[in-house]
Amino acid sequence: MRIMLENNRREVGKHLLILLGSAIITAIALNEFLVPGKIFSAGINGISQIIATLLAAVGIHLSTGWFILLFNIPIGLLGWFKVGRGFTIYSIAVAILTSVLAIVIPVNNISNNSLLAALFGGILTGVGVAYPLKNGFSTGGMDIIAVVLEKTTGRTIGTLMMMINSGIVIVAGFLFGWESALYTIISIYAMSRVVDSIHTRHQKLTAFIVTSEQDAVITELNKTLIRGITAIPSFGAYTRQSSTVLMTVISRYELYALERAVKEVDPRAFVNLVNTVDIEGNFYNETEQLKLREKTSEK
Repeated sequence: MRIMLENNRREVGKHLLILLGSAIITAIALNEFLVPGKIFSAGINGISQIIATLLAAVGIHLSTGWFILLFNIPIGLLGWFKVGRGFTIYSIAVAILTSVLAIVIPVNNISNNSLLAALFGGILTGVGVAYPLKNGFSTGGMDIIAVVLEKTTGRTIGTLMMMINSGIVIVAGFLFGWESALYTIISIYAMSRVVDSIHTRHQKLTAFIVTSEQDAVITELNKTLIRGITAIPSFGAYTRQSSTVLMTVISRYELYALERAVKEVDPRAFVNLVNTVDIEGNFYNETEQLKLREKTSEK
């Protein structure tokens, strides 16, 4: 019990650190690179920038942070009902802290080069978005919508963000000039690539496990993962001993659990991991796995 409480405290502490770091990085990307360069961020942040810029043109000066806060209220309710309470609580906390920091941190033009501002603004935004997603929550806004769509469509979050943000580019082009829109495309593309390189849950791996303790390894894997396993008889040409190759396809986020399960029962097992380009057939995502676990626990 004490160990579980200690693990929970560490997990909460880790999430709070990521929450704080994400908010700081996103606010800096906005106020030091994107806003002064009239380069628009992705999602709700970009929409908030556009509205704040339009209002400033008619003499109403409001920080982008206020609009970020306003738009995240209805989206937070969507996340609460469609994604989960834990996810939404952390996500809204990031959004609120980002809003506050965007209001507090002064707007400074660090780079007079629009290309550098677009790249660094996009990269920093991508880092600020990806690490919360990797740890089970988000920065709010369109991230929540993208996660909802990922669960229903199976597309990568980075790709979904790119699709969602196309409207921001078009609006930026018509209102502020197509040069601004082109730099916005660069920024959003850089952000989406960073997100996909860090948030890798959509990536699939095929694991080939060579073991002489196949029954024990299969039992342990079945306790840990809800994945099909194919057992292939094999023979070691060097050792001249019979063994079994267990083949299974997993998501990258399940890799640590698989390696730990194998090593616990057979430390001498040989594990070969191969990137999987595409799969056909039934492959349970996180939501489907959760439902299966709930059904199993009810029996």
